[in-house]
Amino acid sequence: MTTLTNLLDFDPAQLIAYCGELGEKPFRAKQLQRWIHQFGASDFDSMTDLAKSLRDKLKTRAEIRSPAIISDNTSTDGTRKWLVDVGNGNAVETVFIPEENRGTLCISTQAGCAVNCRFCSTGKQGFNRNLTVAEIIGQLWMAEFELRKTKGIEPGPKGERQITNVVMMGMGEPLLNFEPTATALKLMLDDNAYGLSRRRVTLSTSGVVPMMDKLSQEVPVALAVSLHASNDALRDGLVPLNKKYPLRELMAACKRYLEFAPRDFVTFEYCMLDGVNDSDEHARELVALVKDPVVGVSCKFNLIPFNPFPESGLLRSKNPRIKAFSEVLMAAGIVTTIRKTRGDDIDAACGQLAGEVQDRTRVQERMEKMAEYQQKFGANFGRIVEIPS
Repeated sequence: MTTLTNLLDFDPAQLIAYCGELGEKPFRAKQLQRWIHQFGASDFDSMTDLAKSLRDKLKTRAEIRSPAIISDNTSTDGTRKWLVDVGNGNAVETVFIPEENRGTLCISTQAGCAVNCRFCSTGKQGFNRNLTVAEIIGQLWMAEFELRKTKGIEPGPKGERQITNVVMMGMGEPLLNFEPTATALKLMLDDNAYGLSRRRVTLSTSGVVPMMDKLSQEVPVALAVSLHASNDALRDGLVPLNKKYPLRELMAACKRYLEFAPRDFVTFEYCMLDGVNDSDEHARELVALVKDPVVGVSCKFNLIPFNPFPESGLLRSKNPRIKAFSEVLMAAGIVTTIRKTRGDDIDAACGQLAGEVQDRTRVQERMEKMAEYQQKFGANFGRIVEIPS
C-alpha cells in the first residue's frame, strides 16, 4: 500500500521540489498550488490545465486532505466554529469571526497546549501533539471553501474572499511548533495561494523568546503577546513560561521583533481576572513596563474579559473595573481596546476551545479529588502557602 503524499503539507518551495522529483517544471507547481489553495480543488481530474500525464502521476502518489470536520456550529452573532479531527481521539477548533469589513479565522497549531496558563481551559487538558502543516493550513483551506459554499460564492480568485485575516490564537503555542507553523504562514502569504498581507496575519505567543527571534528572520508577521500580568511574580503564577523568559527579556525580544515586523507595534493581550491582575496599580505597572527607557516597546493593549470555567477558580473582572483599568492605560497614551466576547453560546470564545472533546490529563477528576481533600484537611490543602521568613 503506497502512502499518499498530502500536498497540503508543502510550502511553495517544497511543492516545486516535489514536482521536480516527478520530472515536472517549476511552473507546474504554481499551477498546482493555485488549484489547491485558490480553487479548493482536491480532485486532480478537475485541474484542467495540468497535463494528463501529470494528473495521472498525482492520482497514484498524492492527495489533498484537510482534517475531517466533526461538527460545524454557527453562533447567533455569526461566529462559526468547526471542530476538526486530528486523529487518536484529538480534535482542535477553528473559529471564524465575521465583521463588517473583514472576516477573521482563528487557527489552532497544537492538539492541547503545554504552556498551561492558569486561566485557559485548553491548557488544562494538557498537551497531546504538534499539528502538521496540512492540519494547520488545512483549517484555512477548509474554512475558506466551506464559507464560500454556504454563501454560494464560486471558488477561485474571481470569487470574493471570505477570510481576510488570520490569527494564530486557537489551541496551542505556535512557536513551540515552529517549522509547521512557519511553513503554513508562508503559504498564507504566497500570491499563488492565499495572498494575505503580513499585516493581516497575526501570530500570538505566550513569549517563547528564542523562537520570536527566529520568526522575525523567517516569516515576520504581526505579533501578539499574551501578557496577562504587570510584574514577574504575578506572571509566574499565571503564565508558567515566564519563569524561563521573564518580562524584561520578553520586552527586549518584542523590541527586536519590531525591526522586522509589518506593523510598528506589538499587541499585548491581557485577560482581565477579578482581584488578580485588574487594579489601577497593575495598570500603572504596565505603563511603567512598556515605557521603560531600556526595554519599553511600542504597543497596544487588548483587554480580554475572562471566560470563566469551573476548574480555574478565577472570575471575570467587573465591567466598571475593566473600564477604569483601560482608562489608566489610555491616559498614558496607549491605544487600548476591550475585546467583545464572541461566540459564547457555542463555546468559541478565547480559552474555551475543545474543552469537551478530550480531557487528556483528567483535570475534572483531579479537581473533584482536590475538593474532597480540602473538605477533609482544610481549605489550604494542596495550596502553596507563604510562610513569613
